[in-house]
Amino acid sequence: MIEPVTNISDFIWGGTWNGEAVIPFPPLALILLGIGAWIMIGLRFYPIVKLGSAFAGLFKGRKGKGAGEISPFAALSTALSGQVGTGNLAGVATAIALGGPGAIFWMWVTALFGMALGFAEGSLAIRYREKTSDGVYRGGPMTYIMMGLGPKYTWLAILFCLGTLFSALVTGNSIQSNEVASGLNELFGIERWLGGLIVAVTVFIVIIGGIKSIGRVAESVVPFMAAAYIVMAVIALILNFGDLPETFGRIFDGAFNVQSATGGFAGAAIILAIRAGVARGLFSNESGQGSTPIAHAVAQTDDPELQGRMAMLGTFIDTIIICTMTALVILTVEGDFTYNGEAVRHVWQSDLGTTAMSGFVTTSGAFAAAFPTLIGGIPLGTLVASVALILFVFTTLLTWSYYGERAITFLYDRVPGSTRGGEKALHIAWRVIWCIGIFVGATQPSQLVWRLGDISNAAMALPNLLALALLSGVVFKLARGDRKAGKDHLADTPEEPEEY
Repeated sequence: MIEPVTNISDFIWGGTWNGEAVIPFPPLALILLGIGAWIMIGLRFYPIVKLGSAFAGLFKGRKGKGAGEISPFAALSTALSGQVGTGNLAGVATAIALGGPGAIFWMWVTALFGMALGFAEGSLAIRYREKTSDGVYRGGPMTYIMMGLGPKYTWLAILFCLGTLFSALVTGNSIQSNEVASGLNELFGIERWLGGLIVAVTVFIVIIGGIKSIGRVAESVVPFMAAAYIVMAVIALILNFGDLPETFGRIFDGAFNVQSATGGFAGAAIILAIRAGVARGLFSNESGQGSTPIAHAVAQTDDPELQGRMAMLGTFIDTIIICTMTALVILTVEGDFTYNGEAVRHVWQSDLGTTAMSGFVTTSGAFAAAFPTLIGGIPLGTLVASVALILFVFTTLLTWSYYGERAITFLYDRVPGSTRGGEKALHIAWRVIWCIGIFVGATQPSQLVWRLGDISNAAMALPNLLALALLSGVVFKLARGDRKAGKDHLADTPEEPEEY
């Protein structure tokens, strides 16, 4: 399956088929950056101008002031737990392998426009959300499509939910479990199938309690694990401070390198860098993909602007901070690496940094070179990276189980006669299927699941991006403090939810 899946992925993200250029630009990258730029301009660069005050509001978000299920900060932590995962450790390495150091620049560009998309998603998630017959709040793109655009766009909401299920099982499950199995194998020598089983059981214990249980774990684990990882990365960079100017030079030079890539056309190197940076940027921060608004919709607030700020902070923390730390460590740290038997200075230039090998092993190798002290026969750097991966992936698996649950619930609610009791039974069945998927995904070939992830992300992002473009006028008003901006398309229905 790898060859046809790779071709589809290459066309969506790079405009190529069998390595040959079919169209002169990467289609999804153009759509993502184009709609992101449109919303950024319409917001008058709000995400950049208001970044400082957004960080200042983090502590105020620890207590909810309005309807919802969990505090605004817990909603951000839950969204971040879905965002911060293999994309931050393994995805950055594959971006460098596919597009060179220049891919990191395009990852930053994606994140800046992604902050605008994140604000749009977070604010719309609060402006348009539903309440079940027993008082539970929930929402996401499927809800702001139905309530904001109306019943004639039901097809778009269904398309988004189908893409979400596809992405949840591949991106949120198989890729995560595949990488955590690698981490457990490298760290403790545990067989991949056994590692998958351990993670599946642990995840089930948490998700059986629903979004409130997921929110509690995310709020406790995410800030700690992110801070610890950033501190270790900063120390690694300080130890290799002299190489940082060269690293930034490579990033900016690679981003605009018009020379022909191997066997490609003039400018192919830029296309490869853009494709890798945007694809992995989206994989990591999920802005525009439509996943994070599902978490933000349950925040205890009635202020769309406030939660929009929380959502854009998630993109900034995930990509501009955590992904950048990973990239700089990979590109900067020197060690005893080889490529085809020849000594090289950095891990990204070595056998561990090739397209066939790149992933968590690349990041782990860089940290091992920065912190080579052995603890139980394992380099301290490998230990740090592996523990970070396990924690990142564990929380991602928790959050994405809820995203998939919301998608399958929305589809079920379109069936005449659907009930709240039926929803709850479906939730239990989904959680069991989810954990079985973790066990199966742990043993699959990594190249296949990563490429499938690129396709599934696109299947989820396209319907959501169309909805954001159509609702952009509402977003601009929400940013100016108009909490009731936009039309309400509501109608009583016998099924859940009862508003439409």
